[in-house]
Amino acid sequence: MKQYIIKRLLISILVLFGVSILLYGIAHMVPGDYVSNISSGNQNITPEMEQRMREAYGLDKGPVEGYISWLGDAIRGDFGTSFVYKEPVTSIIIKYMPATLALAGISMVLELLLAIPLGILAARRQYSFTDYTIVAIAIVGISLPSFFFAAVLKRVFAIGLGVLPISGMVTARANFTGFALFADMAKHFVLPVTVFVLTSMGSYLRYVRTNMLEVLSADYVRTARAKGLPERKVIAKHAFRNTLIPIVTLFGSMIPALFSGAVITESIFALEGLGNIALKAVYAGDIPYLMGFNMFIAALTLIGTLVSDVLYAVVDPRVRY
Repeated sequence: MKQYIIKRLLISILVLFGVSILLYGIAHMVPGDYVSNISSGNQNITPEMEQRMREAYGLDKGPVEGYISWLGDAIRGDFGTSFVYKEPVTSIIIKYMPATLALAGISMVLELLLAIPLGILAARRQYSFTDYTIVAIAIVGISLPSFFFAAVLKRVFAIGLGVLPISGMVTARANFTGFALFADMAKHFVLPVTVFVLTSMGSYLRYVRTNMLEVLSADYVRTARAKGLPERKVIAKHAFRNTLIPIVTLFGSMIPALFSGAVITESIFALEGLGNIALKAVYAGDIPYLMGFNMFIAALTLIGTLVSDVLYAVVDPRVRY
């Protein structure tokens, strides 16, 4: 196992190198840049001043020269300084990661706690009213755009009923401390987490249901039932264990998907997280932050894949590395 993990980590370094080339090329192909955005329409900025600004921000270098310079700094852990926030990119990521991590972590736990039991229940009662209801909810969740669903929830619970805050992470001009601050932040996270869970849970629920239906029709499950085992033991010990393998595969992809999906949700609810800052960086042409954020997502993807591969050996004793 140790040798396998070391090998995968070395391969991941090569993959990150290839990803960095693609990301750097895409970032510099986007029309406009930070200097163009701030100088557009400003008659006080002359072409000479604009050129000096490009030199100061390192935007005067060619693609190859610029990438080599960026890669040398990135290897040392320096992803540059954000044009907008005037802080090191790594400091910004560390500073705003807790909000995104809380949003993504809570959403991931709730998705699994809802998708797995509901998927099993739908499979056990195939073609029943319960099955149709659960599948309908899953399809509606998949079909709903997150920005539209968020607008509906804000209109009903924030504007209409007034029971939940419409945006932000804390109540303005309310100097809460201790548990009161925690409760206030939790209240602000209710709507974003709801949007995250209900729009993402459907695909995992259907995946669990499909694989559970396949397992329940297997010979060893019929044999277990013929031996007189309780249905609870048949599901938990025989059927669900074999359904864990595809669930583990999905778990690896959930980690980066939740962080990247936070871009839209955080911007809608004005949460101070990595996703909201990434969207602002796109508008402003903040290339250093975009490179750092996208490399962070790429690293999470590779880590999630590695975690999934390692968990295969945990849920299936036949797997050996």
